[in-house]
Amino acid sequence: MHNVVITAFPGAMSSAIAGVADLLVSSGVLWNVIQGEPHERYFSVRIASEDGQPVRCVNGIEISAHMSFAEIDHTDILIVPTIAVHINDVLKKEQALTELLRKADTKGWTICGNCTGNFLLAESGVLNGRKATTHWGYRDTFAERYPSVELAADQLITRDGDIYCAGGGLAWFDLTLHLIERFVNHEVAMQTAKAFVFDYRRDSQLSYSLMRLAKPHKDDRISEIQEWLDTHYAEKVLVEELAAQFGMSKRTLIRRFNSALAMSPNAYIQTVRIEAARKLLEETERTVDVVMNEVGYEDGSSFRRLFRSKTGLTPTEYRRRFSRRL
Repeated sequence: MHNVVITAFPGAMSSAIAGVADLLVSSGVLWNVIQGEPHERYFSVRIASEDGQPVRCVNGIEISAHMSFAEIDHTDILIVPTIAVHINDVLKKEQALTELLRKADTKGWTICGNCTGNFLLAESGVLNGRKATTHWGYRDTFAERYPSVELAADQLITRDGDIYCAGGGLAWFDLTLHLIERFVNHEVAMQTAKAFVFDYRRDSQLSYSLMRLAKPHKDDRISEIQEWLDTHYAEKVLVEELAAQFGMSKRTLIRRFNSALAMSPNAYIQTVRIEAARKLLEETERTVDVVMNEVGYEDGSSFRRLFRSKTGLTPTEYRRRFSRRL
């Protein structure tokens, strides 16, 4: 039996506490019951709060605790749930939790953080020099605040030694299945996923992120060029001609684009096209080849390769997962 402690604090996401507990205690049980086979429980799960008292989560649900942080003498796995309120407020208040994380790291316990809960791991210092992820929407904030962390925000799950990080609000499901696979075996993890009717082995959160096309900047001329490209992205656009059209040299255009948007004009055009392709795949029944042509690409293999690099999925996989009409 593997011991697990899930930490709880005010403003946490309740599903990232109760859901993880449900999944862990069901592994080795639910699938076996459905199949009419003998079952075996693999995890003992306890919930801990700073003082051992119930915690009110962001949705108003109170979750009882089995113990206080100070009462945790040993556990195999320590889990930090999603922060669902203002992150800075939680980081200021949860000093006891960051101390617990340092203790866990010293003792060699497996440490897991979900979504914005990884801010607490980083705040404690246990992620310094280590690979981690977080919710794609907080990527820049995380990177700026914790430059010593090797941030891989496009990944849904990261592992560095005994530290796991999950990237999305509901990625606790993926994280928990990874833990079941590591501490029990692959078969039980797959059976648990099937019992809960869940796709296992999702590797990326690229397909869930929003293309950041509107990064704020103060270069009015580049904003003007962006507006033109947002309308004419499907046309054949040469950087030299674009620069001449807006009265500057190619070198100046590239320099100002990089300064304003941290990307080249060509990279911006590709991003706009892929965003347009995503929208067409979501909202229309046009074939992939038609979508490809409508956003300005002619070579199918190049388009599919670029689409996958930007979203983590092929166009067909993306449509299957996100289509609003099919």
